[in-house]
Amino acid sequence: MRVIAGEARGRTLIAPKSLRVRPTADRVKEALFSMLLSRLGELNDMRVLDLFAGTGNLGIEALSRGAEFAVFVDSHRESAEIIRKNLEITRYTDRARVVVQEAGNALKILARGERPFHLVFLDPPYGEGHTEKVLELLSTSPLVDEGTTVVAEFSAKEEIPRSFGRLQESERRVYGDTAVSFLTITNRGDQCP
Repeated sequence: MRVIAGEARGRTLIAPKSLRVRPTADRVKEALFSMLLSRLGELNDMRVLDLFAGTGNLGIEALSRGAEFAVFVDSHRESAEIIRKNLEITRYTDRARVVVQEAGNALKILARGERPFHLVFLDPPYGEGHTEKVLELLSTSPLVDEGTTVVAEFSAKEEIPRSFGRLQESERRVYGDTAVSFLTITNRGDQCP
């Protein structure tokens, strides 16, 4: 697992020895960021929220590509330590915050002091129902606004809806057993089915 592009390009990131964490494969990460760049242009000055961060792989890639600041959320202390080490390896400790908390609780806590994020990564364990639950929470959270893009990664076998209140899927791609969904806020009175 490595940083693909930007100022930290080529740096190898630490991954846990356990199978509990499933880092995003480099080919999926490369496709994901290619799509993001075509949608958003450069990531310069963006604020990033990396939920179920695991190793910090996605948020660190965003920092390497110019994001201003990233908040990494994971409920496991082991993952938080790995994220901190990976931030040290890439020299991004001053542009990041690590929150050891369950995602739903973290969203409530962050909503008290953080302004909306430009980019939210959601990469929970597959098949445990976290994706839908957290997308529902994000759809009403003040951490997400019309300028936010949410990228959710989940098993291609999961039946994930394409709409969560005001949060609507604009595109979904499948890479092997991994599906990647891009969602944004819509103000349309009629919601997508």
